[in-house]
Amino acid sequence: MGQSMKRPGAHPGPSASELISKRITDLGDWRGETLRRMRRLIREADPDVIEEWKWMGTPVWSHDGILCTGESYKVVVKLTFARGASLKDPARLFNASLDGNTRRAIDIHEGETVDDSAFKALIRQAIAFNNSRKSKQT
Repeated sequence: MGQSMKRPGAHPGPSASELISKRITDLGDWRGETLRRMRRLIREADPDVIEEWKWMGTPVWSHDGILCTGESYKVVVKLTFARGASLKDPARLFNASLDGNTRRAIDIHEGETVDDSAFKALIRQAIAFNNSRKSKQT
């Protein structure tokens, strides 16, 4: 499984993965269960994913760049794909941030589910997109 990245000289403390696990546990309701499930799907789609904790408490999954973030609000769990506008979404999972030029998001409300295989396909596409951007830079 992916590990959190440590900056040289960073203060010792919980890893990003531990902080994400704590957030899931602390939510303690459908939002925690939803975030747990989506995290599992991300890890299944990309066993090499890197979990990060950014912006004062946002779970982030990366592979050669940000794949998506996982935010929890009172009535929604939001998975924002950093380059979602560049991804094909035949299953129409993206249902938020549709007007932006770069990002796309999936808002999941209580009682809703996301198709496992379609979501994993988006994760794999995001990895391929990041890889293509990386190869153009080198």
